[in-house]
Amino acid sequence: MKQRINLLIAFSVIALIVLSTVQCYLVKTTYDYKVAQFHTEIKNEIGQISNNYSDIDSVIVSKKEALYKQLTENYIQGKNTKADIKKGVLENAFRDALTLKIQQKFERELPNLKIDFAIVLNKFILYQNTKKTDTIFSEKPFIQNKLYGNLASLNHAFLVRNYVGTTNVTYQNQEYKLLTEDSMYVSVIDWEMIILKRMAFILVLSLLSISTLITLFVIALKALIKQKKVSDIKTDFINNITHELKTPLATLSISTKILEQKDIRENEENFNAIINTISRQNNRLQHLIDQVMANSLAENEIELQKEKINTEAFLLSIVEDFRIANPKITIETNFQSEKTILVLDKFHLTTAILNVLENAVKYGSSNICVKTKTIENQFSVSIEDDGIGISKNKQSLLFEKFYRVEQGNLHNTKGLGLGLYYVDQIIKAHQGSVAVISELGKGAEFTFMFKV
Repeated sequence: MKQRINLLIAFSVIALIVLSTVQCYLVKTTYDYKVAQFHTEIKNEIGQISNNYSDIDSVIVSKKEALYKQLTENYIQGKNTKADIKKGVLENAFRDALTLKIQQKFERELPNLKIDFAIVLNKFILYQNTKKTDTIFSEKPFIQNKLYGNLASLNHAFLVRNYVGTTNVTYQNQEYKLLTEDSMYVSVIDWEMIILKRMAFILVLSLLSISTLITLFVIALKALIKQKKVSDIKTDFINNITHELKTPLATLSISTKILEQKDIRENEENFNAIINTISRQNNRLQHLIDQVMANSLAENEIELQKEKINTEAFLLSIVEDFRIANPKITIETNFQSEKTILVLDKFHLTTAILNVLENAVKYGSSNICVKTKTIENQFSVSIEDDGIGISKNKQSLLFEKFYRVEQGNLHNTKGLGLGLYYVDQIIKAHQGSVAVISELGKGAEFTFMFKV
């Protein structure tokens, strides 16, 4: 049974992990799609805004073309090297002005987006009569080749467009054509948050579905563990009640066989002794049956016969009877209250207190103290012992039906696990409460609280 449950839990965990993984994969796929869609939208919008520099500032465009012609002529004349041309292009005097113009247009046309951008130079190629080609500059896009913009890195930016420009240059009656290529990269500030907002419904739905799966798994697991616990308790109870019934039944069987002997029947003393044994074992069987039936009731089903009693005198009579029945146990009283009158059921409450006292003896106690005191409108009865104690993790289970502390297997009579359950039901039926304070190896203290 245990192996089946472990396998079921293992398969359930694996299934939960697989479902969660699939869910995460679907969310990731949706996220990637939304990112690609967002990039396409930005490309289209920015592409329309900055398709050509001339629609941003024609004066600056004229200056740029003039610079390119001058650098080209100097190169043809041998005044500039390729490195000089690259430096002259990248360090142009109007880069800051054009950067500001483009940035202002972005802010005006796309007010809901905060955009950083960079336009980097890729190619600077000189053609003569479309035959001779002189590649002055041709590189992959690098941020070091930035012409305009405020981006510090291209790592998290994406390409919006490539712009190819041509300029005609005439020198000494020879026609030259200059081809330049630059690329625009943009980075939208907090674009991840924009994507997440667009995915809000999907994310919430995914989180709810995963949370629901986990919750259902936990509930099912708890129900399974509870069912196993109930099954174990049922088996344990059957084993213990069988053990409890075997002893008196065996004694009754032996006694009846003895009575069949003629010499026993003729001996009055032996005959009466056997009769007394049968009577005691019969009473014990009846007590076991009554205990099971009584403890099957909840506190709202117990019929109490309440009466006004002097609580201290009532407790003292219980202590005296217990002292006579257990002469080897030292039991003392420490009453800090006097003549407290409460309305209680003497029969049920006596049984409840005796259950706690008998448990103390059963679990190794030799010294018991019964204490009382009044705190505001609460009257407390405490039973303190020096037994083996109860570990912290088991104290919450003490008042459950059929539960027995494992260390209790110290005596031949194991019990049915109903004593403290009965105590709890009786105290609750009196609208009171019961609590326990204990440490393993340091005894235990049970406290009943009643309203005065």
